[in-house]
Amino acid sequence: MPVKVGEPAPNFTLTSQNGSTVSLQDFRGQKAVVLYFYPKDDTPGCTAESCAFRDQYEVFKTAGAEVIGVSGDSNESHQRFAAKYNLPFILLTDKGDQVRKLYGATTAFGLIPGRVTYVIDQQGVVQYVFDSMLNFKGHVEEALKTLQQLTT
Repeated sequence: MPVKVGEPAPNFTLTSQNGSTVSLQDFRGQKAVVLYFYPKDDTPGCTAESCAFRDQYEVFKTAGAEVIGVSGDSNESHQRFAAKYNLPFILLTDKGDQVRKLYGATTAFGLIPGRVTYVIDQQGVVQYVFDSMLNFKGHVEEALKTLQQLTT
């Protein structure tokens, strides 16, 4: 069952591209989190989406949020992807799509991991969910809009 707006975001612990362990609860009470699930490193749509997050990363930080990308790719793949495109944020490896399933993030055509973004406030509550395979920049725009509404 998908996680919905107003529900607590399920906690998870995954490994980042630099090998460190990251838990969602590490951010509770400190920062909002923009958690985006994407299909695969270094593919056209995922690169466009990740670069759009990169280009607005300072705006996200100013709004008090951390950006975290999640896919089933390996840490090594994430390292190459982050280095190639200068991605300044955390990329997490979700082997077997366990966290994706925990969140109920969609799949396209039942096969391809979907593209879903969750905006989670400082208290760990989901404030917005954006699900679109093709509107790459919409993930960034809608997340920013939501964060700005939370801080006003």
